[in-house]
Amino acid sequence: METVSPEYPSLLDSGIVDDFHGTPVPDPFRYLEDPTDPRTVEWLQSQNNLMANERATWATREQFGERVGELLGSGAISPPYIRGNRTFYTKRNPGQQFAVLYVRETSDDHTNPTTERVLIDPIALDPEGHTTLDSWQPSKEGDLLAYQLSEGGDEEASVYVMKVDTCEIIEGPIDRCRYSPIAWLLGGSAYYYVRRIAPELLPESERHFHRRVYLHRVGADPETDELVFGAGMTMTNYYGVSVSRDGRWLEISASEGTEPRNDLWVADLTKSDPSSPQLELVQGDVDAQTSISFGRDGRAYIVTDRNAPRGTILVTKLGHWNPNSWKTLIPEDDDSVLESVTLLDSPELNEDQLLVVRTRHGVAEMSVLKASNGEFMYQVDLPGAGTIGGPVEHIDGGPITWIVYTDHTTVPQVYEFDARTRSLTLFAKPPGSVETPKVFSRQVEYTSKDGTVVRMFVISPTESPTTPRPTILYGYGGFGIPLQPGFSAAILAWVEAGGVWAIANLRGGGEEGEDWHRAGMLGNKQNVFDDFHAAAEFLVAQGWTSSEQLGIYGGSNGGLLVGAAMTQRPELYNAVVCVAPLLDMIRYVESELGPTWTVEYGDPADAEQFRWLYSYSPYHQVKPNTDYPATMFAIFDNDTRTDPMHGRKMAAMVQRETKGTRPILVRTEQNVGHGARALNKSVEESADTLAFMAQWTGLTTLTTKQ
Repeated sequence: METVSPEYPSLLDSGIVDDFHGTPVPDPFRYLEDPTDPRTVEWLQSQNNLMANERATWATREQFGERVGELLGSGAISPPYIRGNRTFYTKRNPGQQFAVLYVRETSDDHTNPTTERVLIDPIALDPEGHTTLDSWQPSKEGDLLAYQLSEGGDEEASVYVMKVDTCEIIEGPIDRCRYSPIAWLLGGSAYYYVRRIAPELLPESERHFHRRVYLHRVGADPETDELVFGAGMTMTNYYGVSVSRDGRWLEISASEGTEPRNDLWVADLTKSDPSSPQLELVQGDVDAQTSISFGRDGRAYIVTDRNAPRGTILVTKLGHWNPNSWKTLIPEDDDSVLESVTLLDSPELNEDQLLVVRTRHGVAEMSVLKASNGEFMYQVDLPGAGTIGGPVEHIDGGPITWIVYTDHTTVPQVYEFDARTRSLTLFAKPPGSVETPKVFSRQVEYTSKDGTVVRMFVISPTESPTTPRPTILYGYGGFGIPLQPGFSAAILAWVEAGGVWAIANLRGGGEEGEDWHRAGMLGNKQNVFDDFHAAAEFLVAQGWTSSEQLGIYGGSNGGLLVGAAMTQRPELYNAVVCVAPLLDMIRYVESELGPTWTVEYGDPADAEQFRWLYSYSPYHQVKPNTDYPATMFAIFDNDTRTDPMHGRKMAAMVQRETKGTRPILVRTEQNVGHGARALNKSVEESADTLAFMAQWTGLTTLTTKQ
């Protein structure tokens, strides 16, 4: 492809060189961290012009946008959440920008259902589409609804409470509730929640942190809320809080940032005042993730990876929290990862049963076991090799539960499992219809640099490689998050057009349990990048693609992944899309939620950990006079998770040092952040990503090539 090198804006070197443990660390574009600096403002305007000029050359953008929109035309539907005679669920009709929260009432015997009523429609609240419904939680009786809204993508949620029968908002907003659970007490008079300390009481650098657990009484001034937990603990702690369905048991968990372990406390609310619960330590200073499910059968089901990195289920009598009393009910499996366990009980069943969900190399499995001793009863056949969301139980228990199923070609659909008949049946489909293209999906194995076997999903227009094709390799590899099969309009549009899409299950993720995660975190982070390079080399060697036709794509921690990949192996890739990334791994702790991630990446204030970080930090590993791939850094102005400064500084560095003619671009968006956004914003981002990739991997037609 004949190209002319873009003219990038000239920037002065800041001259800043920091000293870390005796190592000089230059930071030539420090001033780009400040979005209000006139140099940043001018530079961003130049980048917008460069992006517009490049976008004008993309022959496929309009078609990709239309096709992605069509493939999203089915809308979406959630499982039912039942409280008393009310059923809550979300639904997005075709063309709607956001899912809408509905309620449907039935008579006391659950007959004669009423028509659905809208409770919360984000577009009705904000026609501009800048307000998102982040979470919602009905009271245990279903007469009240707590919900959280945020604006402009900043995720800084505020809590509101409404009366379900009238939709009257009876309180809110209560601010500073980002990522807060809502744990209702029986009767709906109060709930536990998590809120940050008022920012004016804290130094500027600590205002994203210092969470506390409070008890809030509905209708009271939130400034009078009673502090329950968290005072004097680590400022970067996250807290989970829940109350059992019968209202008796309070459970609080605490973890330092995103560390893969938690401490755990339980209180019996029948024996202490909810405002000052007598919390008993269940797990403290133990290297494990543990949670408790309070069974209706008088037992506590303990899900943990303690001495079992793929997960195990233990049981104990309610109130018996000493680990010495715990008994193994379902042992760890050597080849699958435990995801969840659900108690199924009914007089119509011969005995209580457990619905157990596992993943085997990222693919979901569901089975039923005896609750008494964990003995296997039968496997539940799923619609395909895919992913399960849920299960969601009736609040009063019973033999029925609901799951969401999806795979690479199936839009998410709700299924009902009935233990009485052992049947899994379709319960609800999205309200619209969409015809998906015929594609082939398979899971392959390849060997990484150190001999480790890694798996990868390959979605393609042909069953086996017939000719090298334009290919997008996607990865994440962090925080124990698995990449599992799921419906993606972008993937299907790309493959339908004749391309290949590959998803690598890298170390650092959760596909093979906690050991797999830890093999790609802290000082082992280079394993993630090695796994990614090996995936690319495998795709080329097997004839799926060539380096000239290979693009890589990742966001957030995946943005760090592709940033490291392009600096370590620039010759292996022809195009890069790097979304909402972390790229300056020396100063990532200085902004947004960075300090909560030192448990995953390491802290540059520590000499050894600094060496890990500096060895791969993409911003610091850009080499002069290097032919870098065509790259698009996508950053969001209101991103309060990964500071947009990462993309700005990295783009400036690569623009300065690249010797090639392939473009280095910055795509910016206003009034969106790291997470949820309106449908049209998602379609536009996908259209830009696919068209850019098509331009630089050689995908020139949207007709499937066989």
